[in-house]
Amino acid sequence: MSPFRRQFDLLRRAPGFRSLFLATAGSSIGTYLALIALIVDVTDRTHSGVWVSALLIVEFLPMLLVGLALAPLVDRLPRRSLMIGADLVRFGAFAALPFAPSAAAIVALAAVAGFATGFFRPAVYAGLPNLADDADLPQANSLMQAVESLAGLAGPLVGGVIVASVGPNINYAVNALTFLVSAIFLLRIPAGRLQQGVVASMGHLQDLREGFRVVRSSRPLLTVLIVWTLVMVGNGHMNVSEVFLVKDAMNGGDFGFGLLMAGSGLGLMIGSLLGGSLIERRGMAEVYGGSIVLMALGTGLAAVSPTVWLAVVFLVAFGVGNGVAIVCNPVFVQRGAPDAVRGRAFTVIMSANFAMLGLAMAVAGPFTDAVGARWVWGFMAGAYAAAAAVALVLARSLRASERVAPAAPVPLVAGGTSQPPPS
Repeated sequence: MSPFRRQFDLLRRAPGFRSLFLATAGSSIGTYLALIALIVDVTDRTHSGVWVSALLIVEFLPMLLVGLALAPLVDRLPRRSLMIGADLVRFGAFAALPFAPSAAAIVALAAVAGFATGFFRPAVYAGLPNLADDADLPQANSLMQAVESLAGLAGPLVGGVIVASVGPNINYAVNALTFLVSAIFLLRIPAGRLQQGVVASMGHLQDLREGFRVVRSSRPLLTVLIVWTLVMVGNGHMNVSEVFLVKDAMNGGDFGFGLLMAGSGLGLMIGSLLGGSLIERRGMAEVYGGSIVLMALGTGLAAVSPTVWLAVVFLVAFGVGNGVAIVCNPVFVQRGAPDAVRGRAFTVIMSANFAMLGLAMAVAGPFTDAVGARWVWGFMAGAYAAAAAVALVLARSLRASERVAPAAPVPLVAGGTSQPPPS
């Protein structure tokens, strides 16, 4: 059976996963529609890079706060209720945005939505293994990542057209409605399916420490934590320096910048779609390390490309590697952590990744000014190569058994729960 037929077959025979997938798809498309509206709205009101930076920071800072302080709630509360609550909070934030009187109000509402997403995202991936068989996890995660990649590619294009035509408020309204649609799909998942049981708390601090402990003690979780934190060093520098590589080093202009972003987005979508099948055929360790090697090669070759037209080919290859790797990440965590602590494992890893992303973006500006974008991209290729080497070393011991024995479980109390997707 072809990989695409396998994926559609999974959607057909796993109704709980299908509902989670559709909830994620709708809210992801709305989120990317709204992102460009938020940036344009704040820019038009302030004409200030500081305010735009503040907006982008509140997109990921709440995830860091949730991971460091509130991670146990993802396991201790019913996941479906937590996800639906997050959807309703995000609905309220985006329904209020058309009436925001200032840039400060826009950033504050975006922070509220980001905080809700900080709970929603890890709850989705922590609950997914309860909706699909272990053998189907690579394809299930492949579908989830592919729809988010498609949303990231198409959402800004469509959103930009709408904003240019009628302003940002339509985008805000559409995004608000997608969260209601997401909540409706989540309600179709039986409450007991997303969680094996509600975790009995041993005290908030002890619960929090348990999340950090399980990440340290599980080889697959530690692999993702270290490898993807290194990858975030490269990603943060790319976010800041890409526009300078195109406009200053390649004289590619605004069109070239959009072309390069579209190329990496296209590759990301292709890699996400193919990742599940590659894992099934080649094994996690080989695919994970190899995909990050492809990211390093794509970045390094783009750094020395004389024109945007050549660089975009290498950025497509980079995106394919990125797409395959981001399918591997959740599979490692889902197989390496028991359900009782899986939500905490995801939040701890995500918070560490986002912390490094923010730090890398802060350093990248002065670094780019000092040495130029081509040298920064050479440094990024080195960071990705280091991440690939670590991935191959740490994942080597997992080859014998892709299904890793989980850490000792945390006590549960009777009752099930469910959870929603990331967007």
